[in-house]
Amino acid sequence: MKIRIKGNTLRFRLTKSEVILLAETGYIEEKTQFESSTLKYIVTGTDASTMSVDFINGNITLLVPQNLLQQWAHDNTVSHDQNMQVNNNDQLYILLEKDFKCIDASPVEDQSDYFENPAKSC
Repeated sequence: MKIRIKGNTLRFRLTKSEVILLAETGYIEEKTQFESSTLKYIVTGTDASTMSVDFINGNITLLVPQNLLQQWAHDNTVSHDQNMQVNNNDQLYILLEKDFKCIDASPVEDQSDYFENPAKSC
């Protein structure tokens, strides 16, 4: 799982096996270790009807409706998104998406567990 953060946008990208594991168990997590603490980013199922995210005690936790996770693992839907109301009438944009293989010829990481990219060229 990868996360991208820019301003009030959070983007979570999952590989094939992570999407399947999430549908089966309702939970996945990754962590980044720093010298003084650890950042965890978690995606977990919920009974709520919409996605939401929070940052508590060094953990970014994305809550996703459980029925959406089940369906997503077995269909061709690329992503799910949600605008979430936060403090001072601001919005936080949440994007949960399947991670595709790069279409250029020079991948910098192992992409064997990524989804096939539907684009044939840049």
